[in-house]
Amino acid sequence: MTDLATRARPTRWVPSTGGRRRRLPQGGGPRAGTITAFLIPFFLPFVLFYLVPVGYALWQSFRAVHRTGGQYGTSYTTFGGFEQYQKVFENTEFWSSIGRIGLFGIVQVPVMLLVALVMALLLDTPLLKLKSVFRITAFMPYAVPGVIAAIMWSYLYSPQLSPVVDLFDALGLHPDFLGPGAVLWSAANVSTWLWTGYNMLIMYSSLQAIPRELYEAAKLDGAGNWAIAWQIKVPIIAPSIVLTTVFSIIGTLQLYAEPAVLRQISSNISSTFTPNMLAYAVASGNNYQQAAAISVVIAVITFVLSFGFMRLTSKRAGL
Repeated sequence: MTDLATRARPTRWVPSTGGRRRRLPQGGGPRAGTITAFLIPFFLPFVLFYLVPVGYALWQSFRAVHRTGGQYGTSYTTFGGFEQYQKVFENTEFWSSIGRIGLFGIVQVPVMLLVALVMALLLDTPLLKLKSVFRITAFMPYAVPGVIAAIMWSYLYSPQLSPVVDLFDALGLHPDFLGPGAVLWSAANVSTWLWTGYNMLIMYSSLQAIPRELYEAAKLDGAGNWAIAWQIKVPIIAPSIVLTTVFSIIGTLQLYAEPAVLRQISSNISSTFTPNMLAYAVASGNNYQQAAAISVVIAVITFVLSFGFMRLTSKRAGL
């Protein structure tokens, strides 16, 4: 029986070391089991901590809580269809937070990525000395947790505590970093300080992969350092610039820590200042279904913006 079963299995020919061919049985064999064993540590947490929460949020967003007997009556949860999404789209605070975060992203993301690009180009030029010190110094803010960074900057923004405010006052200037017109940009400054070094490192890694022969050929053609940087380096690392932009778009719509910390010292930041803060505030009121719907809408907007940006720039960036 064993011989008949072996002969019945499909076989494939592979060359042997002696020049003659030998037959190997096709099928999964131990190799398939090994691959599965390596994939399980990834897929198991992915399913438990990503797919399951996303699915639960979607399920919650289609539920609705109703009460019998007035406000203090018995509550029960039923299928509500798109009731929660209708409330989201009718919520003026939600659209205000979207507009506020949109303005934040339009200004902060280009500034941050431009600074990161200039820093990466400086690191890649032979004219810069002490590159390792500059690289570590620029990347160090990324090692600081966002909440800690926001607390540090809130100290520098506070009129009662900040030596920076005292310096401006001595010069005859009286900035209000926590005022209604400036608090959004104060939060943007914290985000820029945190993430510029991270984006710089991605761009710098791409610059290191460019063959040096291209630079030598450009110099033989009479190109200077400026022309090499903007006409050769930047176009080649365009995919990395697109990647950091997508990361920044996603991070902008997830903004929470910086304004939440600054809210402790500024009355100009409400609990609905950003979409994520609005979702948290709604969930804190035990309205989990509405908070889930807000989260789903934020996720859809994030996907549309990031995917749309990639589609618009993929051909030019060579993706």
